[in-house]
Amino acid sequence: MSGVALNILTVLVGTAIGMLFGNLISERFQKIAFLAIGACTIGFGVIITVGGFNDLKATEVGQLALLVPVFSLVIGAICGEALRIEDRLEGLAAWFDKRLSSRNRKSQAGDEVATGRQHSFVEGFMTATILFCVGAMTFLGSIQAGLGDPSILYLKSLLDGISAIALACTLGIGVGFSAFSILLIQGGLALLGMFFGDFFTTAIIASIDLVGGIMLIALGIEIIGIQKMKVANMLPALLLAMLFGWFLG
Repeated sequence: MSGVALNILTVLVGTAIGMLFGNLISERFQKIAFLAIGACTIGFGVIITVGGFNDLKATEVGQLALLVPVFSLVIGAICGEALRIEDRLEGLAAWFDKRLSSRNRKSQAGDEVATGRQHSFVEGFMTATILFCVGAMTFLGSIQAGLGDPSILYLKSLLDGISAIALACTLGIGVGFSAFSILLIQGGLALLGMFFGDFFTTAIIASIDLVGGIMLIALGIEIIGIQKMKVANMLPALLLAMLFGWFLG
């Protein structure tokens, strides 16, 4: 659970830095930091992809290893697009923003200072929760952490820490309370990996690594701003990778 603990810690530290020194950190430095994290995400995705392919090829799957990411990602992305996973998540965020904005306007006749603080707290909590707890890195990283490899969560922790600084500059301490959401969601996924570890054979883990690594590359491309990849719509590919790894292995 060290990866989950580190993720919580970086969000808390990032929130504190954002509230104390956020105004001193220019957008130019925040942007270059995100670009660096995006490049690291791509590089890390390449390493995981190559490792997953080599491990899967060494199992009973053999030369069929190349088919796993192709079928998983294509079918998974089509399913995700049909279910409109990313659109629904963005819609959820927009719904929260609309509700919060509406509530803030209705309360303007009362204590404006208290209302502003409440609005900022709730908005910061919900925005950070959606940002930190939704995506391929959350799912794949938490499962891998439960299986004993927290490396993906380590990288996610760095990204979330930088994001927390930027969010806390404008949304305040509510961003830090998203740590409870991280504990609940990522901790739960990590426990799932721990208790059902026997199910995750070498072929299944390698399949997850292979498909998840490619998704990390896509996520890095999105972070850098090269192309909107709709990585959230690819999440069903991880489940398909598990099925292919179980069936072929």
